[in-house]
Amino acid sequence: MDDAAIRETVDYIALRRLQSAYADIVTRRAWGELADIFLPDAAVTIDRRTLDPIVLRGPDDIGAFIDHAIAGLDFFEFVVLNTRVFLRDRDDDDRAVTRLYMSELRHDRSSGRWQTVYGVYHDQHRRVDGRWWFGDRRYHSLARSARDFDTFSFPDGALW
Repeated sequence: MDDAAIRETVDYIALRRLQSAYADIVTRRAWGELADIFLPDAAVTIDRRTLDPIVLRGPDDIGAFIDHAIAGLDFFEFVVLNTRVFLRDRDDDDRAVTRLYMSELRHDRSSGRWQTVYGVYHDQHRRVDGRWWFGDRRYHSLARSARDFDTFSFPDGALW
């Protein structure tokens, strides 16, 4: 295997580990650990499809939003379903973009109701001092079982 293939494999694994770390942190509600994977200036845009988008800035803002959103749940699990990794974004070895398909399994303690959410993240990643981070990300809801079962069309456009 040549050096370029090895570097590509190492970068791919590092980005997948970053995605897995996010799923683990959110599932455990370990908000303080978001600072270990998000750059301080990271922006997260949440396209709720039926309401105006929300823009969050930095790991503290991201954690506070998610904590509030799932506070009433006695069970919450974030599951990575599939992902695509595109290295060398804009011909830059220290930039990558990914598309991550996910699901959230939820149980609301007050209503006793189970809910499943499906969505997709479009992420920009940056390597800083040899380490990959989440930079900016956009989230789009794809389906949820909140009522009967809402579905939405796949968002138009490229990764960014």
